[in-house]
Amino acid sequence: MRADAKKNYEHLLDVARTVFSEQGNDASLRDIARRAGVGLGTLYRHFPTREALLEALLRSSFESLAARADELQASQDCAAALLEWLQEIIAFTHEHRGVIAPMVSAIEDHESALHASCVTLRTAGARLLARAQADGKARADLDGAELFDLIAALAWLREQPSHASRADRIFGLIAGAIFVRQS
Repeated sequence: MRADAKKNYEHLLDVARTVFSEQGNDASLRDIARRAGVGLGTLYRHFPTREALLEALLRSSFESLAARADELQASQDCAAALLEWLQEIIAFTHEHRGVIAPMVSAIEDHESALHASCVTLRTAGARLLARAQADGKARADLDGAELFDLIAALAWLREQPSHASRADRIFGLIAGAIFVRQS
């Protein structure tokens, strides 16, 4: 990539990050281009779709969350490790307002720019879940796809102003349903 094109690319990402944090995932791409001081065509040359822009913005965060799951695999308490990762990924989705809907769509759409990153996250969570299941600390009848769905539901709930106050309690209830009580 030419130096000026790379500079435009990075500048567009910086502006998009700001606009998405202010307005959420549904922010206007036209507004992003305008605020970046480039034409809409320049934005689309770098990011042909909204999902391509989101993927570029979120890739490093998704990689960090997956690496965090790998790091937590070494934890002695596999249930606590899974719980911690769940809290971190739900906090991440809350910080990136509106990202949960495209993530849920992308996980099933092999053509989506976000698909590979979302599959990586689901796989990372599934490994933590499998370890907790192998140690008898998590329900055996739950799989990684269902865990991803629970994350999506909890993240969506936290985004709803009328339900946000109950989000922590409901997280605790869901966590209680994931983990097996030890006698």
